[in-house]
Amino acid sequence: MKIVLATSNKGKVKEIQAMCEDHEVIPYSELIEPFEIIEDGDSFKENALIKARAVFKALGDENVVVIADDSGISVDALDGAPGIYSARHAGENADDKANLNKLVQDLKDKGVESSRAYYTAAIAIVSRDAEFCVHGWMYGDVITSPRGDGGFGYDPMFIPLGYEKTLGELESEIKKNLSHRAKALSLAKVILQTL
Repeated sequence: MKIVLATSNKGKVKEIQAMCEDHEVIPYSELIEPFEIIEDGDSFKENALIKARAVFKALGDENVVVIADDSGISVDALDGAPGIYSARHAGENADDKANLNKLVQDLKDKGVESSRAYYTAAIAIVSRDAEFCVHGWMYGDVITSPRGDGGFGYDPMFIPLGYEKTLGELESEIKKNLSHRAKALSLAKVILQTL
C-alpha cells in the first residue's frame, strides 16, 4: 500500500517515514507539483482533513491512502495560542526560527519565564473508502531560553513532562516514544492495517 503524505515539511516527512517503516511513505510533492491548500478549519482535525482530502483529490489515484498531519503547540500563559496558527505564528511565510522567536517574545511580554504547554497532533487518513482522524498529545512546559538544536519547530523551547531537557536536546529514540505525533501515528497505524 502506498501512503502519500500531504506535506512538504521535511521534518514531518522524516518523522513519519521513520515511524511507518513497514509501508512505502512518500511526500505528495514527489508525485505532483506542490500546490497551496487553504487551511481554514477551526481545529487541528478540520485542517488535517482539509489537507488530506485536497491531496487525495489532486492525485486522482484511488489506490493511494493519503495521510495529513496538523499539529501545533498551545501555551497556557497565552490562552492556548498559537494553537492551530503555530506554523504561521510569526507571519504567513515565517520559518521555524521566526515562529520560535515570536513565541519566546510573547512569553517575555507577559513577564513569564515558563508556562505549561502542550502539543497536539491530528492525523487524518483519507482513502477511497473512508476518512478517519486520530489525535495525540504531549504535555510539558515552554521556556524563554531555547536549548538544543535537535528536532524542529518549537522543540528547543519545550520540556516534556518528567524531563529536564528540551525536545531540542533529547535523543531521537526518547522523543519517538513521547511525541504527540508518535502517539497519533500509533493509532493511525491500526487504521492503516485495517485498510
